Amino acid sequence: MRSSIRARAAVALLAAGVAATAPAQPDPAKVIRAVFPTAETGFDPQAAGDIYSNAVNRVIFDTPYRYDYLARPHRLVPNTAVALPEVTEGGKVWTIRIRPGIHFADDPAFKGQKRELTAHDYVYSWKRVMDPRMRSNSMQMFDGRFEGMDELVAPAREGGRFDYDRAIAGLQAIDRYTIRMRLNFPDTELMSNLTTAAASAVAREVVEAYGDASGWVMANPVGTGPFRLKEWRRGQKIVLEANPGFRDERFPDSADPADRAIVAKYRGRRLPFAGRVEISIIEEGNPRLLAFEQGEIDYAAAPVDLVWNVLDPPAKLKPRLARRGITLARGVQPAITYTYFNMEDPVVGGYTPDKVALRRAFSLAYNVDEEVRVIRQGQAFPATQVVPPTVSGHDPSLVSRKVYDPPSAKALLDRFGYRDRDGDGFRELPDGSPLVLKLASAPSAIDRQFDELRKRSADAVGLRIEFVKQKWPDLLKAARLGQLQMFTLGNIATTPEGFGFLGLLYGPSSGFSNLARFRLPEYDRLYEQARSMPFGPERERVMQRMNGLVTAYAPWNITVFRYENVLVQPWIGAFKYSGYTQHPWQYLDVDVAKRHAAGK
Repeated sequence: MRSSIRARAAVALLAAGVAATAPAQPDPAKVIRAVFPTAETGFDPQAAGDIYSNAVNRVIFDTPYRYDYLARPHRLVPNTAVALPEVTEGGKVWTIRIRPGIHFADDPAFKGQKRELTAHDYVYSWKRVMDPRMRSNSMQMFDGRFEGMDELVAPAREGGRFDYDRAIAGLQAIDRYTIRMRLNFPDTELMSNLTTAAASAVAREVVEAYGDASGWVMANPVGTGPFRLKEWRRGQKIVLEANPGFRDERFPDSADPADRAIVAKYRGRRLPFAGRVEISIIEEGNPRLLAFEQGEIDYAAAPVDLVWNVLDPPAKLKPRLARRGITLARGVQPAITYTYFNMEDPVVGGYTPDKVALRRAFSLAYNVDEEVRVIRQGQAFPATQVVPPTVSGHDPSLVSRKVYDPPSAKALLDRFGYRDRDGDGFRELPDGSPLVLKLASAPSAIDRQFDELRKRSADAVGLRIEFVKQKWPDLLKAARLGQLQMFTLGNIATTPEGFGFLGLLYGPSSGFSNLARFRLPEYDRLYEQARSMPFGPERERVMQRMNGLVTAYAPWNITVFRYENVLVQPWIGAFKYSGYTQHPWQYLDVDVAKRHAAGK
């Protein structure tokens, strides 16, 4: 009997293939060298709202679900959860079971004890998203969802304390490993929201040990993910090291023929492969591209204004790079770029016809064609709507929106009383007082190009514009506080669901994810209607009506949808492009011998 068991075990090991003989992971000699074009804000998954900070958060912390790294179309799979949620009572009750035996990285906050991840950690973390003191950029993903949450939030909105210990029916840990959610409506988006960085688990002990006055823990991230923070020089360098206590996770399988080579080499191997990730912040495009070409960076998106330094038309890697084994991954980003108007600002805000006319005129005056052709070197195309391509809810039939029309902009301004009364070439407000637009932007070279284009466009229709220059993290903080009149930025999806873009203008999220502070009852009603509808034509029609209201009231000047061109060094293995995950560090391999042979 014993020999028979041994024989079966041997067969099982052989069937496991490479998993049975995989080398110890991670390898400290394997160092991934990445780059951010913009400074991070910090590493609290419920507080950070920028893609760069959240790229780090996604490998330090764990969500209950994630998207399969290889699957296309993208497929949801359990991460720390045992299985997909059990959904009952018509979609209004969700039960999620968390895998036992997952532990947070060691930290003094735990007083020398191993700290297991539990259902209580997720309940606490998701309550943090709703705590008004946190001003979480992700509040809209849970707002109004959970039974009893509004009653918990209301006193805190009025200046009281958010009571984390108060039980609510809608969000409970019914035992150590089981989360029970009772929803106010069947939520179509909840499943994808549970894959975003804001749905990650943090430990209450860590927040209470290191939290600042806002409850943020930006400098002391302690999670259960594959990496932990080793070093952080703000705005300069971030160093991650493999978490030695990370659970046994393996590289996924795939039946897609396009993945055959990756699967043959990596299937079943323990993750992560690399022992260290070094992230440099290089804001200017020229030195960033130079660092990649010199082999100091392992992969990088080509700067849009320098794209033809590395590509030949229409979008082919230059032979000098191809000969070095560098590869190109290209796609349309699931992202939008826009300038928002602060709807509470006395100059550009408001819902009266004259204020709407000013915003629409500014948008019509902007030469988006020059942005696409000159600044972005053809690596974008004019945006037609709030929801970008490649995500659900995008309407490909919307192709005729006017995006550049200076004569119409002038006519609108004239009609609503914005005239040049003193002959200086610039218009005044209808009451004759000065009209000055103030647009916030970062100090990088490419931002200066955008400033120049904005000024030429505004000058052409008689609008005076000035620029408020600060570093990106400071601008984002000011935006959340409502201190900016106008600000140009982008939002990118981290899931294939597009409804979240429309949530960026949901009234109750003003000052959180709704930086424009747009509050329109009709829009909010449609948003609340759509979020409980199943995917399908009826829901998309409601989303189209919401998009029409954005066009009509113009809280945003939506400009472009972007192409992304990612260059990858030949020593990086297992890279598969996804617009939703720009930095899949836990899946990337480094061929150290190949890197050394290249002299890098």
